Amino acid sequence: MCDHNFIVQILDFLANETLKQACPSAGNSVHLDQRFISKYMPRLDKHLHYRIVDVSTIKELAARWYPKEFKEAPLKRQTHRALDDIRERIEELRYYRSFIIHH
Repeated sequence: MCDHNFIVQILDFLANETLKQACPSAGNSVHLDQRFISKYMPRLDKHLHYRIVDVSTIKELAARWYPKEFKEAPLKRQTHRALDDIRERIEELRYYRSFIIHH
């Protein structure tokens, strides 16, 4: 289903930037992405760590544990562009870390 050249580019990038099975998938509801990768990109799946970092889970915990700080969380820009989403999740995770870790 996936273009072989695309997968090779991803694997080349990850091989240069991460150790095999040391890089977790991360993002919002990333378990759905992980299922897709497992089914259609098995070589990529083998490179990734089996653990995932689900920012939406951290968001849910932050909303319940720190409602005051949660109200100040960065807003999603709704661009639906992959790179924008990645940058937003990193920004969001940094924000949650700033008050969860320090409490």
